Amino acid sequence: MIIQTELTKKQSDAWKLLVDTKTSYLLFGGGAGGGKSWLGALWLVAMCFEYPGTKWFVGRKELKRLMASTYITFLKVFKELKISNDSWRMDGKYNYIEFTSGRAMGSRIDLLDLAPQPSDPQYERFGSLEYTGGWIEEAGEIEYICFDILKTRVGRFRNKEYNLLPAKILLTCNPTQNWLYRTFYKPFKSEKQYPDKQFVQSLYKDNPYTASDYGHQLDQVTDSILRARLRDGLWEYTADNLTLIKYDSIMEMFVNKVAIDPNRYLSADIARFGADKIVYGIWQGYNLVEVIEKSKQAQTITEQEIRDLMSKNNIPYNRCVIDEDGMGGGIVDHLYGVQGFMGGRSAIKDNITDIKGNYKNLRSQCYFMLADKINKHELGVSANLSETQREQLINDLQQIKRVDLAADAPLQVVPKEEIKESLGRSPDYSDCMMMRMYLEVMKPVAQYNPPNKEKIMSTGALSEWGGTAGYGI
Repeated sequence: MIIQTELTKKQSDAWKLLVDTKTSYLLFGGGAGGGKSWLGALWLVAMCFEYPGTKWFVGRKELKRLMASTYITFLKVFKELKISNDSWRMDGKYNYIEFTSGRAMGSRIDLLDLAPQPSDPQYERFGSLEYTGGWIEEAGEIEYICFDILKTRVGRFRNKEYNLLPAKILLTCNPTQNWLYRTFYKPFKSEKQYPDKQFVQSLYKDNPYTASDYGHQLDQVTDSILRARLRDGLWEYTADNLTLIKYDSIMEMFVNKVAIDPNRYLSADIARFGADKIVYGIWQGYNLVEVIEKSKQAQTITEQEIRDLMSKNNIPYNRCVIDEDGMGGGIVDHLYGVQGFMGGRSAIKDNITDIKGNYKNLRSQCYFMLADKINKHELGVSANLSETQREQLINDLQQIKRVDLAADAPLQVVPKEEIKESLGRSPDYSDCMMMRMYLEVMKPVAQYNPPNKEKIMSTGALSEWGGTAGYGI
């Protein structure tokens, strides 16, 4: 090769397979920090220089994330190899890197968005493309059919001229139990790999350049399964591993002695258009002290009940959260100053650490927080529940599972509709508990940055910012 740079031992092993005459598809990585992106970018750049006028691709599920991460790695590779800026250009309209002068002149790397599209379920948009080879970044995020189509598009652009056979596709990933597990990891584990498909595992400890930094960062991941997948390369997790809350921890909620907190809170899961139950939860700190269940009723009655509960329990408006979807939206509008919850919204930055969590949406963020509290025995349930209520609460929490996605994809819990299908009803109790976490996420905002201090005070609600007494009733 005309390009020389230092590689790790695992990267060197992978490089040999990328230039041999047997391997068509190489999976590299299986953990965070193993040098996956560096290898992919370096290989494509090297191929462009070694074989001028060839055409390659790098693809990822989301073009936005490809530009925000993988493209930045290309820039680092260019700098490392002292490739001058005037010898290449990035076409932002059609998303490709083209070498315009020097030995690699005429070579090109397309940046592909591999996300499924409802109008193109068979990925026909790639059907007319021709490539020498390519790289699928974070392959665990894409569908098998996408990989299957891209296999037919490589080996079509000057491969015979340069004797680049077989055509190559590099895949990089973190552990994911999908087609990658079946096609690459399982044969690797049983030492029965197909001749044309190889897997080289590279973890953070295999990369001496970043091992120390990555090791420290990965040790801080609180989710044990995610930590094991990213840090230790765990592939053999089971469906039970996807359950967020341990059964023993759920049962121990009813006997946990949580920290004493004089503040009371209210979370209200409002029936969507009258279809589900209405569940009010009264909290003292992280202790659920009372649960009130109602059947279908008029919005005006629900609104007054919430006012009465706030007054009875000395709960200010800013310590009350109400499900804003469906009928709850009108109640939030009338009770100005309460926190409205919409689970489909984007995750919220943690205003204490100033870090936005990697969550798919607000509902997922709050459920992961709830699971962490329960698993750490920091949340209790002392409410006087009937056996039926207790059983429903337990069953609700057991159904809260993470979606099995690529290890570094945004964390996501299974959709509510999927839980309703499993339970045969809505998870009203767990949703009521989950919304309590929203008050923690929003606490610094509610405490220090009220949206309109004067208007909230004028409603008669207790203000924690100005010392005004009186409760909204």
